[in-house]
Amino acid sequence: MGEDLGFERLLEEEGFFARLLGRSPSGGGSKLLYGPDLPVLLLTGGPGMGKGRLLRLVRDRFAAKVPVIYLDCASPVYEDQAEPEPGARSDLTEALVDVAERLRAWQGTGGPFVFPRFFAGLTMIATGAADRSPEAVRTEVERYETLPQQHGLRGLGTGGFWRNVLIGVIRNLLNTLAGQILGAYGASVASALLEALFANAAPKGRRELTRIYGAYPTAGQQPEHGLLDLATDFKAGGEAREVAERFLFRALREDIEAAYEGTVGWLSRVGRPALLLDHADSPLGERLLRAVLTDRRDGQRDRVVIVGTARQEDGGAFLYGGLPPEDVGSPAEYRPADGIPATWSRNTGPQPDQAPLADGVLLLRMPFLTGDQLRDETLRRQRRTESENGANRRRVVAAVARLSGGRPHTVIRLAAAAAAFHMPTDANDRDLLDAPLRHPDGAAERPVTDVLLKELILDQLPVRLPDEHRAQWLDLLTHLSVAHDTECADVLLLHHQAHRVTILTAHQVTKLLTESGWPGCERHFIGDFGLRQLLVHRLYGLRPEGAAWHADHHLLRDHYALRAADDGAPTSEAFRSLTAHRMNHHLVSGGADDVVRHLAATLPGRPLQWCAELLEIAQAPYPGGADARRGRAQGLVSTEGPALRRTVDQLLHAVWLCEERTRPTGSEMARTLAGLLERLSIMEFVGAGDLGPTATEWSGLAANQRPLLRCSCTDQLGRRR
Repeated sequence: MGEDLGFERLLEEEGFFARLLGRSPSGGGSKLLYGPDLPVLLLTGGPGMGKGRLLRLVRDRFAAKVPVIYLDCASPVYEDQAEPEPGARSDLTEALVDVAERLRAWQGTGGPFVFPRFFAGLTMIATGAADRSPEAVRTEVERYETLPQQHGLRGLGTGGFWRNVLIGVIRNLLNTLAGQILGAYGASVASALLEALFANAAPKGRRELTRIYGAYPTAGQQPEHGLLDLATDFKAGGEAREVAERFLFRALREDIEAAYEGTVGWLSRVGRPALLLDHADSPLGERLLRAVLTDRRDGQRDRVVIVGTARQEDGGAFLYGGLPPEDVGSPAEYRPADGIPATWSRNTGPQPDQAPLADGVLLLRMPFLTGDQLRDETLRRQRRTESENGANRRRVVAAVARLSGGRPHTVIRLAAAAAAFHMPTDANDRDLLDAPLRHPDGAAERPVTDVLLKELILDQLPVRLPDEHRAQWLDLLTHLSVAHDTECADVLLLHHQAHRVTILTAHQVTKLLTESGWPGCERHFIGDFGLRQLLVHRLYGLRPEGAAWHADHHLLRDHYALRAADDGAPTSEAFRSLTAHRMNHHLVSGGADDVVRHLAATLPGRPLQWCAELLEIAQAPYPGGADARRGRAQGLVSTEGPALRRTVDQLLHAVWLCEERTRPTGSEMARTLAGLLERLSIMEFVGAGDLGPTATEWSGLAANQRPLLRCSCTDQLGRRR
């Protein structure tokens, strides 16, 4: 595939990232975007929008020209590395050490980086090693001994910072202290290490340690106090540890900044270094972002480009200080189609130190694929084995467009699966979901729907989803694919969690979906059209002959039948009446004839209200198996009863075809709709003549492949293409 699919403009020679990093992919210089106060860039978009792919492309295109470090903040490797010494390490410190080690090995322009400032902080938190003995501290410090040294010059100090062979001094010191009985938090070792650090620092080194660690919140401009308090806070855990981690991150960025200063740095280094944080909405990623955003809000400036990913559209709740985003004000945002943003400035108020972290953010809205991009990617993969008319190719392109909603990752997977797929005559788009796909990791072929559900749902579980619900998350969403509002979602959730002590409610699931980047819809509980089709398809296949599908719809049908019997019951959120809600679930689970009788009986005298109710009832997926709706809509299937009932039967099935949005309808169904409504308009019942304008409206919408009943998720289908 074209790896840069959808990101071509962002990655071109004078594109956004070239300007942000100050270097083009080919190595030429680029005019820098923004000044010393850099925004933290957050790539926002739900699953399948390509945030991680874009980060990896930035790394691959630019890492040979400027120092670019990619971190997967959701990887368990950093927690695993921290586990042996929880008092002296955390997942965040392990991630920072990983960054430092990779930059120390940088062989590009300007050569390796060194980290004496960062090393000083690591040395102090090493005093929290398990038994606080000099032996344990020595082992811990030795993990970092290469960081303050030039790559390949082991044992030599950093010019201008350490004046002696620091590691040898520290090792000898710890050997001398070995076997002593130590006080709380290894106080003797800590004091001795402090003395060694400052005694062996050159004047510049002492000034730098004083400047950085003297600014620790409780240091009072005394760097020794700052380093001791950093170690104590790290050992304490909780919020105190976060303060210590923030300062370690600051020290690492200060070391990077120092490499660009002075005559040598100015002459030998170009552009800006970058730290790319994939899955930055994970706990580790959020702490890294919080640290740098807090520092920059407080006035700290450095040239490190920080790019993170966020599934939630607003970037994440932590940016807003507990207030609703609308009360705080939206961060600046950038959409690639708008061209490169020329300026960015921090919002300043009367109390800058209390400003929301969102003021330091630039949101880059991940682009959906255009119709041309989607079509080109799908056709590029097609195997040219059919006749010249290309009908199957056009049908496949349309199916990929509707099922993906323009999400790049979904387009890529569906287009690959459709390469040799032939759509059956009058197929539903969901038939494509059974097409086999050989995963790039070399695994055996699987239906593309299984691959997508794993990648979009199972591999991207909500960050705040409780552990006890992780194993059932996909199954719950599968059953919720037939829900419309919170009430019917809660009915399903109560039923499918009846055996559990703790359960998820519809409100909680909605919040988790929103935090995961999935959009909402006022008429569908699963508000993303493409995701809902994947889940509906899975639901029908959970048990033989769609038994799970029918059971869920029967459950909701019976619930709303009981509710409708209560005259004082409030109406449904997504329907005009409880009866319409009940009929919707009855229609899709074998009750079409009952729905036709209901509609035929309630039409006379109320044509406009009736049309609105018809649209609500027919906004439903079609179950698996042969689809007889087109033939029934066109009168090719024999039905019994008077003319009104037969015409209503045809109209219901025509509207159902148009409303499902998983097959082309076009001019043929537009003519069918117009003809059926015009036939009803000349029948002898009260209000029949009012159906004429509806015939014109509905046929016009159907002819242009537009939904008859608009909602957020079907509107998105049109906008994205």
